Amino acid sequence: MDPRPIGVFDSGLGGLTTVRELRRLLPGEDIVYFGDTGRVPYGSRSRETIIRYARQDVAFLRTFDLKLIVIACGTVSTTAMEVLARENPIPVLGVVAPAADAAARATRSGKIGLIGTQASIRSGAYEALIHARDPMAQVISQPCPLFVPLVENGRFRPGDVVIETVVSEYLAPLKRRGVDTLVLGCTHYPLLEEVISNFMGPDVTLVNAGAEGARAAAERLTFEGALSNRTEGGGCRYFVSDRQEDFSRLASIFLGWDVTGQVGQVDIGQY
Repeated sequence: MDPRPIGVFDSGLGGLTTVRELRRLLPGEDIVYFGDTGRVPYGSRSRETIIRYARQDVAFLRTFDLKLIVIACGTVSTTAMEVLARENPIPVLGVVAPAADAAARATRSGKIGLIGTQASIRSGAYEALIHARDPMAQVISQPCPLFVPLVENGRFRPGDVVIETVVSEYLAPLKRRGVDTLVLGCTHYPLLEEVISNFMGPDVTLVNAGAEGARAAAERLTFEGALSNRTEGGGCRYFVSDRQEDFSRLASIFLGWDVTGQVGQVDIGQY
């Protein structure tokens, strides 16, 4: 038994896909979430900058007595996962390996689409992990740099002509190639799940990297006997590096529960 909270971080709003799944799977666990909203997006940054930001994010979370940290960010998971895991004495898990494993299991034709930030696609991490599980799989990658800023500005609902136009432009090549599985390789992208599914069609399986990361964390804690002794009543604390109001509004819509008044602001540059 371990009553300490779980830490989760992302460049902004997207990591709440992991929080939502963790709350569903482990309703008795406490969660501390940090969204680096003042420096979002990470996907267009250099590797050195991403690692520096990720170290600061972890340093802030480590001010809490955590039992595990989930990197709820595809960019950081592909770029800084090994560095963070090596530098910290508690388990640090990412979202890439669980999502790659889920995609390899889900595909029927061996044609897997992958969408992510420019940094994630550039790393080749998803492709390497998918091919390790299925050497015959064909991975067709597409960077989608506009998705994160659009999601962070609330443009993720069906019927929004802006996001529907961008989704069509980015995903049309993958649809033409006949992928039957699509990895949402950034944790912001599941907020676009309905728009993406409407465009790709019902025969394409969507793999939610944030949710797969949450499942992997739940399995790890269960296996190690590190869950709290509660089956419900876990709490969530939220911190951001920019305006709390904007985050609170969008987070409440997406999570389905009110986070107004529960969000703190952090000067992340001091860590």
